Amino acid sequence: MKKLLILIFLSLLLIGCGNEEVYTLYRAGVGLPDLRVHVATFDSDDSKQAQFKTYNQDNCLTAMNLFQSQPNVTVRYWCEKGGFKK
Repeated sequence: MKKLLILIFLSLLLIGCGNEEVYTLYRAGVGLPDLRVHVATFDSDDSKQAQFKTYNQDNCLTAMNLFQSQPNVTVRYWCEKGGFKK
């Protein structure tokens, strides 16, 4: 029982260490605008520092714009706050 409580406590500590400023880049599919394809997750610990609060969001938006501005790209790219979700 004691080992179980220790395991639960350690799990809760790890959950609390998560970075709340994670952003994920997705894209639609060619001819499938509702398709949701994971491209990248931006989860740098730098966003925990006040001066870099939007670091992950800024990097996601920069990547989105770079992908979207390529010649002949017809799919939509977008960023969402949080980790990858199917």
